[in-house]
Amino acid sequence: MNTIYPVVWSNNKVLLIDQTYLPSQYTLVEISRYEDMAKAIKTMIVRGAPAIGVAAAYGMYLGAKETNTKDREIFLKKLEEVAETLRQTRPTAVNLFWAISRMLKTAYETLGTVEEIKTILLETAQKIQAEDLQTCQDIGQNSLEILPKNPDKLSILTHCNAGALATAGYGTALGVIRSVWTAGRLKRVYADETRPRLQGAKLTAWECVQEQIPVTVISDNMAAHCMQKGLIDMVVVGADRIAENGDTANKIGTYGVAVIAKMHNIPFYVAAPLSTVDFSLENGELIPIEERDPSELSTIGNTIIYPDGVDYYNPAFDVTPAHLITGIITEQKTVKPEELIHLNPS
Repeated sequence: MNTIYPVVWSNNKVLLIDQTYLPSQYTLVEISRYEDMAKAIKTMIVRGAPAIGVAAAYGMYLGAKETNTKDREIFLKKLEEVAETLRQTRPTAVNLFWAISRMLKTAYETLGTVEEIKTILLETAQKIQAEDLQTCQDIGQNSLEILPKNPDKLSILTHCNAGALATAGYGTALGVIRSVWTAGRLKRVYADETRPRLQGAKLTAWECVQEQIPVTVISDNMAAHCMQKGLIDMVVVGADRIAENGDTANKIGTYGVAVIAKMHNIPFYVAAPLSTVDFSLENGELIPIEERDPSELSTIGNTIIYPDGVDYYNPAFDVTPAHLITGIITEQKTVKPEELIHLNPS
């Protein structure tokens, strides 16, 4: 199995796989300044809620490392400015805010010199990364408990990319698929291409090819047809933010897949770490939805595909209501959406 790590700490720099060039080109980007990390998150060089959290944690450390002062109060004030810059990058992915808050809390609670705080911040970022990798592996292992008891192999549909590229490694939804494949229970992955940025066609398919997992790419409007023809046994998707009641924000188009799956009596699962659950939000109506540049819709490569004079609406995410979700697979266990509140760590 090829190991894919989208965020790597090496020689006092962060190395990011530039996901905007995949699958045609594998390129690493060196990040040594927090402003560059903010730009990398904003422009989706690194993307996927858990991976964004890991990148933001390292961004916080880079901002701390750049701050040349021995005065604790001045240092913490600067760190708050770094945090705010990073917060402004992607409003929907809750792991971003969770990681930033954890890094700030660590800084405020660490006694000692500024240099000692910096050391602890780096250790904390590395810990966040290691924890996420283990969490993804645990999610994958827990998913095996929900599979049908019969020995049949399953065809699984997924939307967007919730794989190693979207996490510290291994993946959430694609981590489930990896575990099912390793267990000998996977027949085929169906990957929605995921307009407008095509993360399913470009990234999910690329990851599957690296590990020789059978994958078929379909356009987003083929999902209903494939379900009607009996080609899909279950759906597994990731999440960028989950409300307390189980309403789930994920890549635009996920809601439609959930509606279709319900119509065809096909189980629909969300795979996500508990850090993606925002227990402060009662329901999905409170989740902020990022709207992105219209050029993502109007342009494919260098080709403009729409006529001049049209208007654009380009939300990056939609919210799937909890009643359409069969279960949420976490690192602890799989629960029904209404049971999620019982896993609140606070």
